[in-house]
Amino acid sequence: MDPIEPVYSAATLLIIAAVAVAALLFLIIKARLHAFIALVLVSVITAVATGIPVADVPTALTTGFAATLASVALLVGFGVMLGRLLEVTGGAQVLADTLVNRFGEKRAPFALGVAALIFGFPIFFDAGLVVFLPIILTVARRFGGSLLYYALPAAGAFAAMHALVPPHPGPVAAGTALDGDIGVILLVNLPIVIISWYVGSYLVSRFLGARIDVAVTDALFGPVNDGSDDGADKPGNAGSATEGPGPSGTATKVDPPSFGLVLGLLAIPLVLIAFNTVLTTLIENETIESNGLVDVLVLLGNTPIALLITLLVAIATLGRRGRTIDETMGMLDRSLGPICSIILVTGAGGMFGGVLRISGIGEALTSSLTDVGIPLLLQAFVIATALRVAQGSATVSITTTAGLIASQADGLSSIQIAFLVTAIAAGATVLSHVNDSGFWLVSRFFGMDEKTTLKTWTVMETTLGLSAFAVAAVLYPLIG
Repeated sequence: MDPIEPVYSAATLLIIAAVAVAALLFLIIKARLHAFIALVLVSVITAVATGIPVADVPTALTTGFAATLASVALLVGFGVMLGRLLEVTGGAQVLADTLVNRFGEKRAPFALGVAALIFGFPIFFDAGLVVFLPIILTVARRFGGSLLYYALPAAGAFAAMHALVPPHPGPVAAGTALDGDIGVILLVNLPIVIISWYVGSYLVSRFLGARIDVAVTDALFGPVNDGSDDGADKPGNAGSATEGPGPSGTATKVDPPSFGLVLGLLAIPLVLIAFNTVLTTLIENETIESNGLVDVLVLLGNTPIALLITLLVAIATLGRRGRTIDETMGMLDRSLGPICSIILVTGAGGMFGGVLRISGIGEALTSSLTDVGIPLLLQAFVIATALRVAQGSATVSITTTAGLIASQADGLSSIQIAFLVTAIAAGATVLSHVNDSGFWLVSRFFGMDEKTTLKTWTVMETTLGLSAFAVAAVLYPLIG
């Protein structure tokens, strides 16, 4: 559904948006209303209050909800099943042990972040987080302490790569709108990502982890060796994986998979999605033409398809280790139960953000900022930040801001445009909150309530974006 023609002034729409966010936080944090119920309720009231025709309100609600579920539900479903297989067979433990042995115990969070930076090059934020989730939780369980030490460096790495680095859609769309060189944007933003991740995510995670204790959640994969489920679902340890009952009725011990096998499984979506993103970018830039082989590779690299293929390979290589196919399917079926709430809450977050977009709040905000007269780089950051706060989606913020300032970018060099893309992406990263579906994904995956997520994830996203903008702001005048 396209945005409606605003029926109120920009100031009135912004007041409605602020009241809606405040009401949502009150209902969830103070009134203790379930987030799914609160999000739907506030979305309905906001849709009516902003002047969306009553007859169109159901469509406005379902548009954002359906769009979010379309991108999240399959990823979370396949990702959690894959994660469960890695967990119960000891694969996640093997990978965690190898990372720790290579980097050392004290540098385990750093190792997770570096690995996420590498995997995040072709993989979108939500897909990468789903695949890495069992590894993060396994490392956190092994060493203890706040989950933030391990979760934020990895999640921040995926978020930074997704926002700043081609071939992800946001920076590619911004670079195209500004008539920039995608290759130059990639070369400029890669070192900026590393610097901003280290300062704004890794160091911040150490600060937050020392002050906020977030326990490792058992919601997705269950407690370690708790004995509450049948033997088929118990995760392994560093030496062996606990499997289902053997012929005599006693539990059998099966050696965990090799590091090479686990790494190979994780490399499948990496390679397939890389083909998709690179080929799609080349087609859009008219560097290559679409043909049968290219179309097949693009299809196989579509994120849900890539995860489905990876899951099938994991079932064939891991799922039959010490258990029958029926036992494996039963275990996978049970893994889907805990994610229903995650999917629904994330979809409702997309609903709320969708209502804010359709109501015209984002356009009203940008129209009041474009003629302020501030320097172009700062203007790009401020507009993207305002859009991010108003409607939630980082990609929408990036693409909209790039279109708004495109006319002012005429005559800039390729490197200047690259820094302009950095500023836009940095603004679209900060202040993730309740209208961002990623906020709810992180909240539910890591077992944090809304208040804790605001104090941790929102803070880290903000420091990440500010760090990237600071680097661009320092370097931009030097190449002018």
